[in-house]
Amino acid sequence: MSLSPRPQIIEPMEAAIYSWAAFVAHVTTFLIVAFRVIMRKPAVGVALSWLLLVGVIPGVGVLFYLLVGERRVGQRRAKRIAQLHTDYSLLADRMVDPAMTNVDWSQHSQAARGMDRLGHTMLGIPTVAGSSGQLYTDSAEILKQMAADIDAAETSILMEFYIWNAGGLADDVTQALIRAAQRGVVCRVLVDAVGGSRWWKSEQPAQLREAGVKVLPAFPAGIWQVVFSRNDLRLHRKIVVIDGSLAWTGSMNLVDPRFFKQDAGVGEWVDAMVRGEGAAVAPLAMTVIGDWIVESDETIEQVMESTELSRIKPQGVAAVQVIPSGPVETSDTLLQMLLAVINSAQEELVLTTPYFVPDESLLRAICGAAGRGVKVHLIIPERVDSLLTRYASRSYLEELIDVGVQVHLFKQGLLHTKSVTADRSISMFGTVNLDMRSIWLNYEVSLFVYGKQFGEHLYNLQRQYMEQSDRLDPETWAARPMREKLLENTLRLMSPVL
Repeated sequence: MSLSPRPQIIEPMEAAIYSWAAFVAHVTTFLIVAFRVIMRKPAVGVALSWLLLVGVIPGVGVLFYLLVGERRVGQRRAKRIAQLHTDYSLLADRMVDPAMTNVDWSQHSQAARGMDRLGHTMLGIPTVAGSSGQLYTDSAEILKQMAADIDAAETSILMEFYIWNAGGLADDVTQALIRAAQRGVVCRVLVDAVGGSRWWKSEQPAQLREAGVKVLPAFPAGIWQVVFSRNDLRLHRKIVVIDGSLAWTGSMNLVDPRFFKQDAGVGEWVDAMVRGEGAAVAPLAMTVIGDWIVESDETIEQVMESTELSRIKPQGVAAVQVIPSGPVETSDTLLQMLLAVINSAQEELVLTTPYFVPDESLLRAICGAAGRGVKVHLIIPERVDSLLTRYASRSYLEELIDVGVQVHLFKQGLLHTKSVTADRSISMFGTVNLDMRSIWLNYEVSLFVYGKQFGEHLYNLQRQYMEQSDRLDPETWAARPMREKLLENTLRLMSPVL
């Protein structure tokens, strides 16, 4: 006769204890998360969503909140970012002539003057007068000129990019950088750890270091980092500063489009960069140096001494306000500046962005501009490299079309230029996409340029993009299948992390 094991019986008292313990653990966890959410004061809708998720699905909700619920950068990084305010003061004393902040605001609109005050009040960065620049719109020409500028460098080169990709003319820039270091130019290069992950596995970082270039990954990602910070906070800036007197910035990563993401099915990436001299170089240099100090063990004094930075001389007439942005660093200054540009438009507003996933305030501002009679154009790529973003972006277009916004779908590749012009007199040009990731999670840099000279040049480029686009037909768009609308609106719920 075989004996079967006696089933384990949980006594009613034990079951009650287990249930009570689970209830206490759930309530305690909910209260802890609720306290953190309330004290961080996010948007009401965001706060309520997190509280609902944690309350209904406690385990999963807490895990998701720890991963993406807060813009955590880690205590070490937060302390270094806080120290940057002191470091920037030292750099400003070295590089910025106080006279450069004396902008003749009588030559600009009241809106421009108000934006200057906004950026200065919220971030401490004033507009500087005395800059000149050239807008480059051909990727091959950009890479060739950048390599030539590096070959002409005499004292220092500072570079930071989200993506660095080997191949084509991008390798010419790498070789120029190696030559510069070999002849004694001090070279520092920051590349995002995730955006440049493939490049970090290539031979080029070692080749640069062997030549004497200091190369560091920005925002290292991994299991250990998840414990103390978010892995999806990225350095999205693209800046090159040469000899402290010449700077490049804009939307283009250090890539040759002919050799970059050719299997994505979106065509070549289309970008624009500004090559600038004069006053605006100083805040761009300060931004790169600040990022370098956060990632390295160097002090501001060491960087200043080795780069031989000196006071910038005004060159040109452009008035430029450089706005760096990112978690902990600048709160919501960038969003406020974008809203100010949009709200300043009285006649025509043109926006270009590869990824359009706006937050509620940005969407309402664009709709409001169209509603008050401003001619609004939104130019976006017909196809983007992120399927989720593509569908989430589409969920916003019907609202825009209904109030009169003209949506243009660019057909000549992935339009990657990020720009805004308001009445051709106030411009935004830089690295920021019109999506919540760029505005809230990425470290970006944007030029706010006041005056018609640059505004006309940028507007003409935007018009070229329009000519290479198809305008979205309202009736055709409204007739798309219900399954697509459902998918778009569902993915819209994921907008904050796309």
